[in-house]
Amino acid sequence: MLVSLEKSSTELELRIIIPQFIRVLENSHPVVLDADADGDWSAQQRLVVVSNMKRGFCVTLRMSAPEVDAWRLHTPQSGGITLDAMHDGYRLCTPRPGRYTLVLQHEFEATAQRSTTGALRWPVRTDITAL
Repeated sequence: MLVSLEKSSTELELRIIIPQFIRVLENSHPVVLDADADGDWSAQQRLVVVSNMKRGFCVTLRMSAPEVDAWRLHTPQSGGITLDAMHDGYRLCTPRPGRYTLVLQHEFEATAQRSTTGALRWPVRTDITAL
């Protein structure tokens, strides 16, 4: 039996596609805030996000409580992270993919009509979008 072997010129093209993702690993904050002596509230939010989005992502924080008159947000701005005030909250953006641990310090002032004692359910809505 004779077998003839010929060289093949077949090309093989492989493409590996890694899906883009944004994953929230932690979004911790108090469920209820107790008022201080002035009737205002403060709390810390810890947000851990990992993403492979080439241009990064943005976190939009919006107020969802009518009993809050003013809101201030403080966070260390490092690694190119930007924090901008918006008409109804704040927008925090990252410039590139990676794992980010964001420690956000919130301060809320009560409206004048509210009594100076009482608790406040967590008043911030958090949305994350890709750039």
